[in-house]
Amino acid sequence: MKYITDLHLHSKYSRAVSPQMMLPVMNEWAKKKGLQVLATGDFTHPLWLRHIQETLEEKEPGLFGLKSQILNPKSQINSKSQNSKLDETRFLLSVEISSIYSQNGRTRRIHNLVWVPSLETAEKINKELLKRGCNLGSDGRPIIGLSAQHLLELILSIDNTALVIPAHVWTPWFALYGSMSGFDLLEEAFGPYSKHIFAVETGLSSDPEMNWKIKELNKRSIVSFSDAHSMAKMGREATVFELEELSFQNIRRAIVGPNIKPDWQSLPDKIAYTIEFYPEEGKYHYTGHRNCGVSHSPEDTRKYGDICPVCKKGLTVGVMHRVEDLAIQEPKISIKNDDKGIKWIHDKTGNHPPYIKLVPLNEIVAQSLSSTVASQKVKDLYGMLCLKLGTEMEILLNKSIDEIAKEARSAGSGQVGDRLAEGISKVRSGDIVIKPGFDGEYGVVKIWDEASSKKEEAAKKETRDQLGIDF
Repeated sequence: MKYITDLHLHSKYSRAVSPQMMLPVMNEWAKKKGLQVLATGDFTHPLWLRHIQETLEEKEPGLFGLKSQILNPKSQINSKSQNSKLDETRFLLSVEISSIYSQNGRTRRIHNLVWVPSLETAEKINKELLKRGCNLGSDGRPIIGLSAQHLLELILSIDNTALVIPAHVWTPWFALYGSMSGFDLLEEAFGPYSKHIFAVETGLSSDPEMNWKIKELNKRSIVSFSDAHSMAKMGREATVFELEELSFQNIRRAIVGPNIKPDWQSLPDKIAYTIEFYPEEGKYHYTGHRNCGVSHSPEDTRKYGDICPVCKKGLTVGVMHRVEDLAIQEPKISIKNDDKGIKWIHDKTGNHPPYIKLVPLNEIVAQSLSSTVASQKVKDLYGMLCLKLGTEMEILLNKSIDEIAKEARSAGSGQVGDRLAEGISKVRSGDIVIKPGFDGEYGVVKIWDEASSKKEEAAKKETRDQLGIDF
């Protein structure tokens, strides 16, 4: 059975996170979006851990759900979707930890995800971090002085079934391979414990194909999650597991599989595929300097260097350029479109599962209505679509374009319905335009290239005028 998971989230106790990021609210949004398993996030924060203990109870081994007295029986979410495998969302205990330390004469800033199978393990980790002088109450994503290696060593000494996964692995300032404070190899960061790193997280600015260029990742899983700071952002990236039974250990086995078995596809528990943000939309895809409005592709950077031509300071080296610097091999890919028009990218070597790239439904709705994602009319149409057609994932992945158009027409004009259906079709096939993000500024997605459309329409008009016909 397949489960869509988002295992990198934050609570309201992390900086710059919505105050609504509480477990019952996350649960409701997960059902709307079609996510079966979420990360709790932030279990090192004492107030959030108390909320977890008061709100959740173990449902399957190592996975938790809302206590029965907290569940909302009046939920308006359509739970009859084909993609819904559970009546209620499951939660996996997690935290993102920021290690800031000095190694080999450089300051390192490495973020790691920690997943644990029990509250007992979470409490032991918190106790040991406190012993080492870590301030766990200031932020849900704590900053500690332990190196990445020492953190991993500590976690495994407490529970060797816990998982540590380098987070958003290419982000310039806070990641394992980050251009500003990272390393070139896993072993440089984790030493002899690098053999216990079974996966890396892509982050929003890279996709699996970019990671397939790194040889040391050939036998490691590539996972993707949202790193969401609000409910609406949950699921913008996700990993889909195929599991015999739902449990922490089976999720762990699916991640570890490629590290120990070349024919991991034959295993009962495995990663089926990942759902990706278009990496150009990520905040650090290109090299650049936001204050000066300078954005360079890897080709531009090779040609002009990494010094800002405006202020003469160093540019923030982007993910695309950093991947090219460390790339040892060229991935062998194949691309296939399924019967719903979704573009699937496959690794022909068989080292990794396939992936797809999507744009969140509320962004498609907003562009269809020529509005913003925060507008009430976008929220209303988004809510109606989820109520009538099922979850967001069901709409993006499984519903026919004709059915989407029909339901959208019933909520507005035929033109809006047709445009929304066209937008989803274009996103599925990758027929969109993106201005790449750089130096902390998100890329801009345009499902419709309005400039090209205007030129096309002008050319048609000129032809009509010349020929005196209408078409």
